[in-house]
Amino acid sequence: MFFQKVTIIKVRDFWDRRPCNIRHSNAKIGSKKYFDEVEKRKYFVEPHIPQFADFYRWKGKKVLEIGCGIGTDTINFARAGAFVTAVELSKKSLEIAKKRAKVFKFQSKIKFYLANAEELSTVVPVKPYDLIYSFGVIHHSPNPEKIINEIKKYCNVNTVVKVMIYYRYSWKVLWILFKYGKGAFWKLDRLIAENSEAATGSPVTYVFSKEEAIRLLNDFEIIDLKVDHIFPYIISDYIKYKYKIVWYFRILPKNIFRWLETNFGWHLLITAKLIG
Repeated sequence: MFFQKVTIIKVRDFWDRRPCNIRHSNAKIGSKKYFDEVEKRKYFVEPHIPQFADFYRWKGKKVLEIGCGIGTDTINFARAGAFVTAVELSKKSLEIAKKRAKVFKFQSKIKFYLANAEELSTVVPVKPYDLIYSFGVIHHSPNPEKIINEIKKYCNVNTVVKVMIYYRYSWKVLWILFKYGKGAFWKLDRLIAENSEAATGSPVTYVFSKEEAIRLLNDFEIIDLKVDHIFPYIISDYIKYKYKIVWYFRILPKNIFRWLETNFGWHLLITAKLIG
């Protein structure tokens, strides 16, 4: 795979410099206002997340979240009544997630671990979970297949696995190719990595076709696999907390835009169970 020689330290350092979604609010980092605004903005631009996670389905259940970031989904699982084990590579992100749990008084419902998910079982005690959830994380690790192999250790026949990985045949990949690569498709892997996130320069970002995703989860039964999410906003306005849609999406009927999202969206959403 293209990024296998990238060290996990390089990946960790990138996310320590710019934790995901950290700039979703101008309020003081760590304040209740900050966390409320981060959540509101995240689910406004990615409204499919709550539906995919199905937070309240896991009330009273055990959830293992791989790559919790600053804890937006983590808190919502806990708020819904789940018992959450949250794992994160970035120390900076984990510190903010822990602060979030304290602010909302969910310390008793969340256990946090600083760990490389490729070696998960060396840090997190192995036991089965009701849900293993990872949204937008596995594709940033040099060896995604190692994470999947680790996930299997925490599954029984009833464990539901929900992961989001980036979709190869998406509008965003096409946009990156022409905006940043000027059509230089032979540089596409590196172009995608460098421009996949709000903070440019991600050292690792894989993208997967549906067939590649199925092969990645070779030992799992795929229950559901679908595509979603196109970011329609003008970036220069968005970073100023203004939500102005780019002209070519603005003129599209909503049903046509939704068709594009569900066929050429950036997020490949997979629900699976380990084959018994």
